[in-house]
Amino acid sequence: MSSRTGVFSSSVGTKIVIGLTGMALVLYLVVHIAGNALVFFGPTVFNQYSHLLLSNPLVPLIEIGLVIIFALHLYKTVRMFIANQQARPVAYVRKKYAGAPSRKTVASSTMIVSGLWLLMFVVIHVTQFKYGAEYEVDGVRDLYRLEMENFANPLLVGFYVVSMLVVGSHLWHGIASAFQSIGADHPRWTPRLLAASKILAVAIAAGFVVIAVWAYVHQAGRVRP
Repeated sequence: MSSRTGVFSSSVGTKIVIGLTGMALVLYLVVHIAGNALVFFGPTVFNQYSHLLLSNPLVPLIEIGLVIIFALHLYKTVRMFIANQQARPVAYVRKKYAGAPSRKTVASSTMIVSGLWLLMFVVIHVTQFKYGAEYEVDGVRDLYRLEMENFANPLLVGFYVVSMLVVGSHLWHGIASAFQSIGADHPRWTPRLLAASKILAVAIAAGFVVIAVWAYVHQAGRVRP
């Protein structure tokens, strides 16, 4: 058993764990944004969906699983970052050779920073929505009202938009890196897969931004005399 667990503590094993947990979180984001998009159809549809979701007895187990996956992803990423920093020579200077430009980007260079920002965002987001005010309508929790009230605050919307831009930056490098970590390497399909992953990163971030901005504008229009 120890030899098996030791595999996941190695450099390659760590990258695989980070890749698999990252993919699981991306899948959750896709499902999450699909559900949140129902807010465009009004309070009845959105509240019926949220009630159906929250009344599912499997949801608490799924939430625990997500917490474990998120914590494992963060832990392994930080450990790998620290290990890489310790292995780097003190006098390390990055060089650029002719014909071999650096493959580093802003997204890849700020993965730890963006990850820690997203940890802060998740804590705030869960506090405001999952544990927010308990409104009720027609016998179900009125999450539509809660979402509209939260996004009526321009400061919160601004923080949310910035956080979604951070999500996009994190996923821009993260999704592609996840595929590479699990050994996805094909001369024909890998470039297409990496391009599709960047499109998905932009789509996820843009989708959440649109929902937040729409909710703010929608509320501003309702209170306008």
